[in-house]
Amino acid sequence: MAAFAQSAPCWVDVQLSDLEAGKRFYGELFGWTFRAGDGPVADALSDGKLVAALAAKQDGRMPTAWGVYFATEDITASVARIRASGGQVITDPVRAGRAGVLAQAVDPGGAVFGLWQAGERQGFQKQNEPGSFCWTEVYTRQKGKVDAFYEEVFGFRSTDLDEPGAGDPGTAESGVDFRMWSPAGTEPGPDTAVGGRSVITDAFPAEMPSYFLSYFTVADCDASTETVKRLGGRVSEPPFDIPYGRMSVLQDDQGAVFAVLQPPVS
Repeated sequence: MAAFAQSAPCWVDVQLSDLEAGKRFYGELFGWTFRAGDGPVADALSDGKLVAALAAKQDGRMPTAWGVYFATEDITASVARIRASGGQVITDPVRAGRAGVLAQAVDPGGAVFGLWQAGERQGFQKQNEPGSFCWTEVYTRQKGKVDAFYEEVFGFRSTDLDEPGAGDPGTAESGVDFRMWSPAGTEPGPDTAVGGRSVITDAFPAEMPSYFLSYFTVADCDASTETVKRLGGRVSEPPFDIPYGRMSVLQDDQGAVFAVLQPPVS
């Protein structure tokens, strides 16, 4: 596997109360197969390539949610930048065997994310293809603090999209305040973007916390949405078109939220 660019999303996992039920749900939805990981974890594979992990929650108080990890070449330095930039560290760097080193943190707006310093495991072996990760974005109410935080911690270069039709890929409203992140050393813009920041507006319930929404590529957004419903999941945002394809926001049958994106026909 090729190494991931510094600060690029390199892995996702989901914390579930019922691991076996999760394997059935995502196995049918995305065609994933599974193999045992370290502890109560199942590695998810698409076409035999690593794409995600499903983990059994060790504490019932933990949220049922998808988490995203960003690549770092020096996790100790990244953790120090998080603290210096107004974030908090939930889990100090801990070694995951020979696979690598991980840490978890929370940004100034309250959204949780992970860091991954690769050892033998770099991260995704497949992405931007059906059945694999393609995008992530943070939803926040503290735009100013959060924008500065991610630029300081990860060195992201930003592109703001606020034109009608430019769209926020996480809501049905086009033209909503949305910022794309490009890695340091790249020309910022849609072609280099690896993630983004959206704003939680007053249209959402006041109790909604900040969070990361991760997207998976699918061949047919509408069919995938119907499959989620059939499997006992819920539809948070029914399918709608954006400049980058057709998407919907969904929940699995245990409540974890994610999005699917059908790319436009080239």
